[in-house]
Amino acid sequence: MITKYQCVNISSTHPKELVEFYNEKLGIPILEPDENYDGVSIGFRKDAPVIVIWDENKWGKSSEGKVNFVFACDNLDQTYAELQEKGVQLEPPATAVWGGKELPFLDPDGNKILLLES
Repeated sequence: MITKYQCVNISSTHPKELVEFYNEKLGIPILEPDENYDGVSIGFRKDAPVIVIWDENKWGKSSEGKVNFVFACDNLDQTYAELQEKGVQLEPPATAVWGGKELPFLDPDGNKILLLES
């Protein structure tokens, strides 16, 4: 039976730019680098699920649709300001229909990212 959630694979026609976005703009560490930016693992701990970015030009699509990532931060307003300073295109945090505050935006490949305050 299934014993562990390993990772999510996303393919990109511009994997270097996508890795740099997640690492430099969002601050997600690179756990397993690759000089060709093919199969780069990013995440917060090696013993937890990671995001693996693959070169779509080499391997083809790793999925049939876009991905929706949900991340948490300590202070949504402060994180919004930091992301704006780094040039990320996004609207201010808003109250969602479920009553919590959230900050949605897209990565360079159009995958949805949702930040919630933890």
